[in-house]
Amino acid sequence: MEEEKNDAMSEDKRGDVEDFGTTTADGGHIRVMTIIGQIEGHYALGEGQKATKYEHVIPIIADAEDDPKIAGILLLINTMGGDVEAGLAISELIAGLSKPTASVVLGGGHSIGVPLAVAADRSFIVPSATMTLHPVRMNGTVIGVPQTYAYLRRMQERIIGFITAHSRISADDLRRLMLNTDELANDVGTIIDGGEAVACGLIDEIGSLSDALRYLKSR
Repeated sequence: MEEEKNDAMSEDKRGDVEDFGTTTADGGHIRVMTIIGQIEGHYALGEGQKATKYEHVIPIIADAEDDPKIAGILLLINTMGGDVEAGLAISELIAGLSKPTASVVLGGGHSIGVPLAVAADRSFIVPSATMTLHPVRMNGTVIGVPQTYAYLRRMQERIIGFITAHSRISADDLRRLMLNTDELANDVGTIIDGGEAVACGLIDEIGSLSDALRYLKSR
């Protein structure tokens, strides 16, 4: 009977990984979530694209907050960015959790992935990972009127405000990196690696999975 119970638990765990990119660690006390591919918002992405769906992530976070067995939440991040409002919504939800949270940037934490990384109580990045900081972009039909540009400016300030509130980087330094015209061909912004992300105060420290788990277990 005990073996059947363990098999059923393992099957549930495999299903969580395959369907939602989530699992548990530390004997089920730490919820592990992945933020991968592109952050999907109000519009579904095409087939074949790796995506993190906010309608999956938000309930998982809410469940972890309410579950007395969960003592901490770990975010593993490798994202190219995506929907700005969906990314900010998830970031705000993570920042508002009462349970300890940690994030690890693996591979890339680009664009709206930056607020997701800094939303955790403690952020880590591996040395080889990169993060892209750039102004807000808008896809699709854009109406070239002052109201549109005012909206983009307000959205950008929301992002800057969130990042600076949850990291050690200053607003002036963040804007400078976002508006850099010397680094990206045919674009505006800056790509920084793990060491640079820590040096500028964006990420707390260099580290990987074991470091983040050690932090959460100590809380």
